[in-house]
Amino acid sequence: MIRIADMQYVRLGTKDVDRAVKFLTETVGLQLMRRENGRAYLRGDDRDHDLCYFAGEPGDHTVGLKVETRAELESAAAELGRNGIAVTRGTAEECAERRVMEFVGFRDPTGNRFELVLRPFIATRRYFPSRDAGITEFSHIGLKTSNAPRDEEFWSTLFNFRANDWIGLAGLLSFDKVHHRIALFPADEPGVQHINFQVTSIDDIMRSYYFLTDRQVKIVFGPGRHVTSGAYFLYFEGPDGVVYEYSSGVRMVDETWRPRQLPFCDEAFCAWGARPDIPEFQS
Repeated sequence: MIRIADMQYVRLGTKDVDRAVKFLTETVGLQLMRRENGRAYLRGDDRDHDLCYFAGEPGDHTVGLKVETRAELESAAAELGRNGIAVTRGTAEECAERRVMEFVGFRDPTGNRFELVLRPFIATRRYFPSRDAGITEFSHIGLKTSNAPRDEEFWSTLFNFRANDWIGLAGLLSFDKVHHRIALFPADEPGVQHINFQVTSIDDIMRSYYFLTDRQVKIVFGPGRHVTSGAYFLYFEGPDGVVYEYSSGVRMVDETWRPRQLPFCDEAFCAWGARPDIPEFQS
């Protein structure tokens, strides 16, 4: 079994890197780390970067997942190959772009692109936000899937992911104590459906709600509280239609946790009654 140790980054193509940087720094509250060769690296924690926006096609998304050792990376590449999954090796130049020592790439059954990375860089200075949104870390993604049960089986059979809850067919999967690290949502095409940053408290969520509303940023869900993870949340639309989420108070689970099946309805997404304006969250 391939053991994932952490979420590492998301790479996103965009036609307008300047616009993306402006939004992610001035609105979301991330720190711009560097710009080079049409790429912009941003973070909200002690990673070298959480997001990399590059000049390319919107919808060109790749997710980086960390493994701990070279032996695990080699074992993962072999395991994927044995299961008929094409694996690519990162060149020295590609590794330098990603700020990692090594990586291998693959696609899940839907066609989402992933990279298993070894020894990703950490930042040499503490995170200093461009806007005080209360961000503490990059925590999880929503992932589009053309067949949620099939993709859940892929992640839970080959990798150390498990489902901690389901909303309809949408599995909320994790490899550690955090309630979910990848949330699978049915869609017609691959891609990252939303990107989550944890914030310190519900006060940060409400401050951001008024901040975003004043600046006419489109709020697509919340403020609210998730029935599954117990987290307070706020979702809003970013560049190229990518949805960003602030959340606080996500549930931690252990071996005693028993996954629950919720119906796919508004009430299963929010305990307070907020209704999502997100296609993948609508029945």
